Amino acid sequence: MAYVNQAFVEHLASVHQQARHVVPHSMSCAFLDGALQLLFPSLSERSFSSRLEIERSLIQLQEDLERILIRIQERLPGEPGALAADFFEALPQLQRQLMDDAAAIEAGDPAAVNVDEVIRTYPGFFAVAVYRLAHQFCQMGVPLLPRVLSAYAHTRTGIDIHPGAQIGARFCIDHGTGVVIGQTAVIGNDVKIYQGVTLGALSVDKAMANIKRHPTIEDSVVIYAGATILGGNTVVGRRSIIGGNVWLTESVPPYARVYHRPQIKVSYYDDPVDILNFSI
Repeated sequence: MAYVNQAFVEHLASVHQQARHVVPHSMSCAFLDGALQLLFPSLSERSFSSRLEIERSLIQLQEDLERILIRIQERLPGEPGALAADFFEALPQLQRQLMDDAAAIEAGDPAAVNVDEVIRTYPGFFAVAVYRLAHQFCQMGVPLLPRVLSAYAHTRTGIDIHPGAQIGARFCIDHGTGVVIGQTAVIGNDVKIYQGVTLGALSVDKAMANIKRHPTIEDSVVIYAGATILGGNTVVGRRSIIGGNVWLTESVPPYARVYHRPQIKVSYYDDPVDILNFSI
């Protein structure tokens, strides 16, 4: 018969009792998926055939959210029911923002067939959609839940957007894998970024927790793949272009063109024998 360490059992029991207000991951992600499927038919796993069905689904989702918030009631800035109602009051505006995001992605990507395809298949759109919902919770002062939602999006897409970041209208992430946007980043309108872009901090000193540590990206900036932009005082001026693999820790003015010029050596062989045996 298996032996159970009773002291360890007591320890785990105590830990779980103290953690009774944890936001349930499965409930939170189920709520998120349900909200996105209701907002966007392209994502929905069911067909809503009537106005009444949609109304019932909205009521059910609001009740689901209230149940989630009840679990963390002691840490909330208000009553769970009132906060859930406030979130759903903001939902129409959030949907309009996200439709603008999807349209911006479709307009800027020659491979995109239409907006529905963007909504259904583009990881960049999914990550931004989750960010906008999570950011709304942040603005309402709801603890932990925004990070649970953003972590879910990170798992699904490989894109890590802190829900505290401030991101303007018509935001476009193309491809997206490896994108990191830090908590205090500020991004203007009509910004487009590619895969592997980092908007990060120059230092991870804990003493900097309550100050701006991440860069400001002004309107209509394009940031190409692999670029790293660091620092709370770093500002990329409007309509600038940041080239691929640039490492930037200082501000650049509007209309700037910043690029990295690599040194590449190309060798040629008369005979391709043993071409795979090379040295670096």
